[in-house]
Amino acid sequence: MENLPNSTIIINRANRYGKCQICAETFGSAAATRHIKSSFVLAKFINHDGNSVDTYSGQIQFFFEHSVHLSSRKLTHKLAYIKWYKPANLASQFHFSIDDDVETCNIELWEDSFYLSSRDNIILIHNILGRFIPVKYKKLDRSNAREYLAVIPINRKFHLR
Repeated sequence: MENLPNSTIIINRANRYGKCQICAETFGSAAATRHIKSSFVLAKFINHDGNSVDTYSGQIQFFFEHSVHLSSRKLTHKLAYIKWYKPANLASQFHFSIDDDVETCNIELWEDSFYLSSRDNIILIHNILGRFIPVKYKKLDRSNAREYLAVIPINRKFHLR
């Protein structure tokens, strides 16, 4: 291996784990079936236009920790690998709102399927907004019934001293 000045060698090794505690809240993952109920999370993403922000729902598959050795110190990043649910169409997503006002209810309907894997599946754990309760919901239209995932947000736990 060639020694290049100002280069950083990144080792392709990480520690993987099934649960993680952020402040007073423990988040689980699909890898830790004992904590699977706490693996459903919400996170915000800045859109491609750079101006707007959207919230996405997903399920944590696992957590991992990766370290990078720089010349003066070691940086450790705690990350989560999350499968993101696909949003339902706008007419269905805010099905529970009153008079088409999306601010009247925080329960949303999402597709019960995930996006394909991409770099967006990996996020810093501190970008997790909170948890949600997933509930299967069947919406009946005139012609057919369609099953969605109802996303019911749970408030974050904070302990102040």
